[in-house]
Amino acid sequence: MFFLKFTELRPTCLFRDEQVSAMIRDEKFVVGNDKKVYPYNRAMPLIFIGGVPRSGTTLMRAMLDAHPDVRCGQETRVIPRILQLRSHWLKSEKESVRLQEAGISKEVMNSAIAQFCLEIIAKHGEPAPRLCNKDPLTLKMGSYVIELFPNAKFLFMVRDGRATVHSIISRKVTITGFDLSSYRQCMTKWNRAIEVMHDQCKEIGKNQCMMVYYEQLVLHPEEWMRKILKFLDVPWNDSVLHHEEFINKPNGVSLSKVERSSDQVIKPVNLEALSKWVGQIPSDVVRDMADIAPMLSVLGYDPYANPPDYGKPDSWVQDNTFKVKANRKMWEHKAKQILNRNDESDHFDYDTNTPDTGPEQNENNENDIEHKGHHNNIPDDNYADTNPNIKHHNNGKT
Repeated sequence: MFFLKFTELRPTCLFRDEQVSAMIRDEKFVVGNDKKVYPYNRAMPLIFIGGVPRSGTTLMRAMLDAHPDVRCGQETRVIPRILQLRSHWLKSEKESVRLQEAGISKEVMNSAIAQFCLEIIAKHGEPAPRLCNKDPLTLKMGSYVIELFPNAKFLFMVRDGRATVHSIISRKVTITGFDLSSYRQCMTKWNRAIEVMHDQCKEIGKNQCMMVYYEQLVLHPEEWMRKILKFLDVPWNDSVLHHEEFINKPNGVSLSKVERSSDQVIKPVNLEALSKWVGQIPSDVVRDMADIAPMLSVLGYDPYANPPDYGKPDSWVQDNTFKVKANRKMWEHKAKQILNRNDESDHFDYDTNTPDTGPEQNENNENDIEHKGHHNNIPDDNYADTNPNIKHHNNGKT
C-alpha cells in the first residue's frame, strides 16, 4: 500500500478554536492494493471494540472483519499504552508543570496522541471504508478517546463475569492485578474493571457506545449483527455471519498467532464456550458470588444461577455446535495449521508493561484495568439497555 499526505493552503494565523478544528480536519490518504484512495482523519467514524479480556472482543472483531467495508485487525497493544502514558503525565503534578512550561498545551497533546493512534489504526492492515480498533482495555479511557475522535463509536462487549474469569484462569491469560490462583480475587477484579468500563460507556452515551452481550451475540448472531451494523451505520452483509470462511484471506479476517482467542474464532459461531465455567468455581465463591461481584446483577445476570439460562439459540447456531463437537480433531488440526502452533499450552501473556515514566508513576502499566474515567456517576438513562433477553435481578427489574 502507498501513503500520501494531503495538505491545503491555510491562513498563517488562526484563532484557537480554528486551530483545534484544523487539527481534527487534517487529512491523509492510504492507497490500497485495489488502487483506491482511502482518506483518514480524526473526524472519521472510527469503531472501537472494548471490554474486559475474554469477553468476546475477538469474535466481535472477526465478525466485523468479515464485512467487506470494515477492517479491524489484530490487537495493536500500543494504543492503550499511549493513552495510559498520557494519563500518567496528567496524574503527576510535576509532569503536568513540565509539560506546561514546555508549551505543550492540551490541544497539542491531544493532536499528537490522536495522530499517533490514527496512524496505527490506519496502517496496521489493509485500508477500508470503515476502520476499527480492537484493543479491549481502551474503553477504560473511552471518554478521552471520544474527545480525540468525536465521531467514533464504541462496542462494549459484556460477558458473564464467571465465564470471563474462568477463561482467564484456565487459559492463563495474565492481566495486571489478577491472581490466577484465586477465583475470588479474580471475580473481585473483574467486578471493578467492568464497573469502570460500564461507567465509561454511560458517560459516552447511547449514541456512541453500545453494550453487546456476548451470550446474545452467540445465541442470535443475525439479530444482533443487524443491530450492531445499524448502530455503526454500516450496510448489512451476510458475510458477518460466516466469518470463519474469511480467515487469513485478502481483506478478510487476519489472525494473530499470539492471541489466544485465535484458535476459537477459526470455528463458526457456536455455543461451546457459554457454560464451560459451570462446576469449575469453588463452592465458597459460588456461595458469596452476589457480594463478590455485584456487577453481575447490575448487568442482568443471576449470580445464583448455576447453570444460568441465557436463552434458546437459533437453530443454525445449534447445528454449528453439533458439527464443531463432532469434528473436534479436525478443528484442532486446522488451528495448528493456520496459527502454526506446535504446543498445547494455553498460556498467553496479555500483560504489556508501560515504559517507566518517572518515580511517581513507575508502578503503573497498560493493564491497570482499574483506571477510572473522568466521571462515574452518570444517570442510567444515558445509554441504551441492549440486552432485553437476559432477565434483570437487581432491584426486582425484569
